Amino acid sequence: MPALPRPTLRKVAHRIADEDASRPLWRHPATIAAAALALTLGAVPLLPDGGQDDRGEIAPSAETTSAPGAVDRGGLTTAMRAEIDRVLAEGAALDRAQGRTATARASVRCATFEGQRYCLGFGWTNQSEEALATRLETRPTAGTTERTGDLDADGLLARAQSRTSTARTEAERAELTMAARSVGKVWMLRHEIQGVPLPAGFAERHPEVTAGVDARGGFGASYPERSKILTSKVAQAQNTTYWCGPATMQAIGWGSQGKRKNQSYWARRLGTTSAGTAITDMVRVVNNKTDYDEDTHAGPYVVLDISDFTFKQWYRLMMRHVHDYRAPVVLHPNLHKQYYPYLDDDASGHFQVGRGYDQNPGSNPQLGWFEPWDQSRFDPSEPAIGRVQWRNAYRSFRANLDHFQHNVGV
Repeated sequence: MPALPRPTLRKVAHRIADEDASRPLWRHPATIAAAALALTLGAVPLLPDGGQDDRGEIAPSAETTSAPGAVDRGGLTTAMRAEIDRVLAEGAALDRAQGRTATARASVRCATFEGQRYCLGFGWTNQSEEALATRLETRPTAGTTERTGDLDADGLLARAQSRTSTARTEAERAELTMAARSVGKVWMLRHEIQGVPLPAGFAERHPEVTAGVDARGGFGASYPERSKILTSKVAQAQNTTYWCGPATMQAIGWGSQGKRKNQSYWARRLGTTSAGTAITDMVRVVNNKTDYDEDTHAGPYVVLDISDFTFKQWYRLMMRHVHDYRAPVVLHPNLHKQYYPYLDDDASGHFQVGRGYDQNPGSNPQLGWFEPWDQSRFDPSEPAIGRVQWRNAYRSFRANLDHFQHNVGV
């Protein structure tokens, strides 16, 4: 196994705090909910995973100022900071919102950084705020759908309404700051995968993105037939019905650090509650607790809306991540039987670890992932589900589009 890249000072500081992770871990849902609130209250721009140690102490804010047009030491321009402040100010509408429609519309607010749009909760997208609010207004399908731990539309709206204005502002500032710092990565992804031309002066503004990048031709032409990462030993079933996020993060963190940390550890850092985990928190923790966001891997992870991707573009994104970046994908599908034949019942929105592909010439391209959901753990009458899956990639793409957020963590 090759040596891991040298971690940043930011991650060194976090890992020092993690050394007491072997102490007794919280397991009760109410305690995890309290941890989620603490993470929210502790979120500051320079410590987007909370700036908080395991004793519950909140680190002080460390805002910096910039001269007009300059890039500050946080990597933000004056224009970016002004855009963040604008979006945060619009959040006051949530305090007055009454009813589902008004709350959905007040929740979906978007910032534009260097021509790319980032919408709170949804990630980088080409969709309008109105279109995203409509997705959020739609109630999850009622019936027998099993909940596996993705934060659905009801959960996102409930969280928006339950936060104090101070907690909401701090959490949203951290999310928008992380997004603004990754805009170069988004431009490059859209350029390489979708053929979007790069704007003038891009290389000068983002040398960290363009350094060492080499073109790789058309879809599939320059990739080996099959590639995979991560050993199957890191794939563990989720411990509770709503911990697909912590189980997915456990595998990703184990693959990066070479050390197993239990799902309670990851649940605390993700802010997971009995309502589930948000994909924006999955990306935040990948960036702050693993080395997969280093330049030697994928660079900063982003939440990317793939609703305007073709299957070939989506599959090329999977190949690029696995083979070129040697980094896992945070898959975000709807876990329904029509896409995943190993299910006994339809389940909810879900997280999986994307870790391989097989172009399978002459037949259907395959995708490889770790599946944290095992229905038999919670109902012994149902068939067991294996952790290691290699299945029809087009079905996974359709499952991704079937999710109301249409996004992945890459």
